[in-house]
Amino acid sequence: MRTVNTPFDSIEKLRNSVIQHGPSSNRIYLMKLVRDDHPDIIPDLVKMAEENRYGKIFAKVPSWAVDQFLENKFTKEAEVPGFYNGETDAVFLGRFLKDERQEVPKDIRDKISEIITIAESKAGQVTERQDEDDEPPFALRRLAQEDAHTLTKLYAKVFESYPFPIFEREYIVHTMEEDMISYYGAFDEKGNLVAASSAEMDKKAKNAEMTDFATHPDYRGHGTALYLLALMEKDMKERGFPVLYTIARAISAGMNITFAKAGYRFTGTLVNNTNISGHIESMNVWYKKL
Repeated sequence: MRTVNTPFDSIEKLRNSVIQHGPSSNRIYLMKLVRDDHPDIIPDLVKMAEENRYGKIFAKVPSWAVDQFLENKFTKEAEVPGFYNGETDAVFLGRFLKDERQEVPKDIRDKISEIITIAESKAGQVTERQDEDDEPPFALRRLAQEDAHTLTKLYAKVFESYPFPIFEREYIVHTMEEDMISYYGAFDEKGNLVAASSAEMDKKAKNAEMTDFATHPDYRGHGTALYLLALMEKDMKERGFPVLYTIARAISAGMNITFAKAGYRFTGTLVNNTNISGHIESMNVWYKKL
């Protein structure tokens, strides 16, 4: 179960741009950069990080903003081509304010490298069980508000911690009502929710993050994530989102392989970036153009 005392990081405005920050992931995440804030927001980010003793600043910015960040000790970690309206690339940048934050033990580095190699060797594979004539192992559908409580229970079962409040019913319902996030689920023959995922939509930039994949421990090994991902992609394509991406746990072989099989391309690793399962982990970025 999740660590109940772990605080969620806050989402707020810095100038006119959107950031997430706090002690959970011990970082500032520049989520949406407003052009008028650039480049003056960069020293603001550094000052805020130093005042709060954060270990990292993580910035997701349009390609036109990259040079000024690189000049201020940021390094490029990954990118998503066509992230903004299918035209402008997004670049994922990191600046480490503490030396230990950028250190990754050799065994973990080797494991991450091995997982990427295995995943890329399976790139674009379509398994027999994904044929149109084959039925998925569970019933799949988009989730509604009445599923919110069951969904939070599943997430609490799977994740010890998470950077967003997916354990709270109110958060799930709010994001549904605002049409910010679409949730999807797999159900067994008794109607129990056994796996879930979500698509976090940026309607202005026309992209969606494929995220929050969770399968109950008793129901793993059926490739359910691939079926959920296919359903999500169909939905996002119908809604007019040309670019999809994910930020997957770098040490999760299953999720990295799932995205590679589905035709996503690996573009880089975000080092020691996110508190997602009880501690801060590195994350891999994958993307796909529909």
